Amino acid sequence: MAGSKSAKSAEFGLADLPEQIPIFPLSGVILLPRVHLPLNIFEPRYLVMLNDVLKTKDRLIGSIQPVEKGNEQNLHGVGCAGRVSKFSETPDNRYLITLTGVARFRLMKTVSGFTPYNRAKVDWSEFEGDLSPAANDLRFDREPFLDLFLKYMNVTESQYGLKKMRLINAETLINMVAIIGQFDTMEKQALLESPSLADRRTALEALMRIAILQGGDQETMQ
Repeated sequence: MAGSKSAKSAEFGLADLPEQIPIFPLSGVILLPRVHLPLNIFEPRYLVMLNDVLKTKDRLIGSIQPVEKGNEQNLHGVGCAGRVSKFSETPDNRYLITLTGVARFRLMKTVSGFTPYNRAKVDWSEFEGDLSPAANDLRFDREPFLDLFLKYMNVTESQYGLKKMRLINAETLINMVAIIGQFDTMEKQALLESPSLADRRTALEALMRIAILQGGDQETMQ
């Protein structure tokens, strides 16, 4: 590594969030509040974007899914902004960064300008609750959820450490599974747009059960 830095943590209120942010279209990838998302930045236009972002006070990048893979002009209506909380430069001039989710946003319109990357005018008001302390899911039961996730990992041949997942809070656990799960673009988008943490957890459980059933584990559905 040529260098590694961690950005200072920041707390945001609705008034602190900018009206325009750079956006990074990623198919099959979502970000959620207070969850860390590692990214590998190598395209020239996004290297320019990152250099510009690191000069700003808020260091925000909007993660958003294209409606169709490879079509960065046709985007879903909701994304999530993350703050660059860690970055390192590699000898081959790539950046390895970590985005820490701040808040979801409603995409109003893309903004043309003099940058090689896209910017967008966004509305945060619908998701002001994302700026509050960690959301609660009063009906969340960790052990059955982790047992379901373990069976899901087995049928999808995924590998994630469960030890850490037994220790993190419910919101981080649910949101992390939503991010790392092997769901398609529309399923990911539905998880992103879930109105509440309980809604997201319920949707996740349904998606994992479907995957397990398709994978041939009938016992899990009983």
